[in-house]
Amino acid sequence: MSLRADTPVTVRRFSRAERWVHRTTAALMGVCVLTAACLYVPQLAELVGRRALVVTLHIWAGLALPVPVLAGLVSRAFRADLGHLNRFGPHDRTWLRAALHRDKRPASRPAGKFNAGQKIYASWIAGATLVMLGTGLMMWFTHLTPLLWRTSATFVHDWLALTIGIVLAGHIGMALADPESRKGMRTGRVTREWADREHPLWRR
Repeated sequence: MSLRADTPVTVRRFSRAERWVHRTTAALMGVCVLTAACLYVPQLAELVGRRALVVTLHIWAGLALPVPVLAGLVSRAFRADLGHLNRFGPHDRTWLRAALHRDKRPASRPAGKFNAGQKIYASWIAGATLVMLGTGLMMWFTHLTPLLWRTSATFVHDWLALTIGIVLAGHIGMALADPESRKGMRTGRVTREWADREHPLWRR
């Protein structure tokens, strides 16, 4: 059977394992954010109630947050993408300059499989998750650390949680503005036209 002339040609962007890691991490992060909101926003706390259950969900979702990434390391495709995310080249600096100057011309925004914004976001959210995990453990195991440490951990945990909520809202907003990118994460494939336009160095 031949393809119709108007059928877009697609290329594989993400493997099944990579999509599973993203979805599972997103679900756990969503539970953390929603339960945190229920714990700290009085109106939500009154609406939901059952504070002990909310605290338990928050703790276990937070502890489980690194698990999908660790499990994903068995996938060669996932490990390769981590390598792409960890490399910041001259083209990424060019992309950032164009983004800062609001230059949306494709030629001015060269990108490999991930653009500079995605790399910065991935690095930041990974570091923030580790800090949240560490401060959360200090708050949970109160007998293991001095009071000053626990007070400092609570301060960092609360304010970083707010920052994560804002950054996640921006991440979701960017995804909503790019249906083809969402399709790539949902199905694993994107059109060749989109790949050539948004990630030309990857397509080459």
